[in-house]
Amino acid sequence: MKICLFGGSFDPVHSGHLTIAEAAQHSTNLDKVIFLPAACSPFKTGKATLFSAEERMHLLHQATQAHSWAEVSDLDLTLPPPSWSWRLVEHYRTAHPTAELFWLMGTDQWEQLHRWARYDYLIANLTFIVYHRGSCPAPRNDARSLFVEGHHPASSSAIREALQHHTPIPDGWLPDGIEAAARRFLGRD
Repeated sequence: MKICLFGGSFDPVHSGHLTIAEAAQHSTNLDKVIFLPAACSPFKTGKATLFSAEERMHLLHQATQAHSWAEVSDLDLTLPPPSWSWRLVEHYRTAHPTAELFWLMGTDQWEQLHRWARYDYLIANLTFIVYHRGSCPAPRNDARSLFVEGHHPASSSAIREALQHHTPIPDGWLPDGIEAAARRFLGRD
């Protein structure tokens, strides 16, 4: 079984996240892509999310329901902060000892991977799927990696700003029904 872990704030989930996950699933023939909303990234301490954990979970479930390969897990939300990726890998390694584990990330994370806690553990237990826009990032000699190219213009920060200021969000940036649900959560029907 091929299981891919996809961590992030998902504040909120947008079409770019689904495009990235679908590209990884298709190119690598993954059985599951597990969306893991982060409680508190070690690199973003002190930054609160716009949407609560429950709201982000609701939006993720709604956005992924049409994809049989997609799964949403609250595992990271139940662990004490900060959100350490190695704890998620450890959990899935124990729960699925024979599975091939992958981690889906963007180029920005790939370039900072050496800063992640328990780096050696992560590279020993994962193959990294790196989604990039344009030029392919440099491989690492010590980490198994696959590179998937694509582009989607959606930006979580731009979406949050539009939601907060009640301004339009570009077409195609949010999966069906997500904008209405997000505005309801913010009291902006």
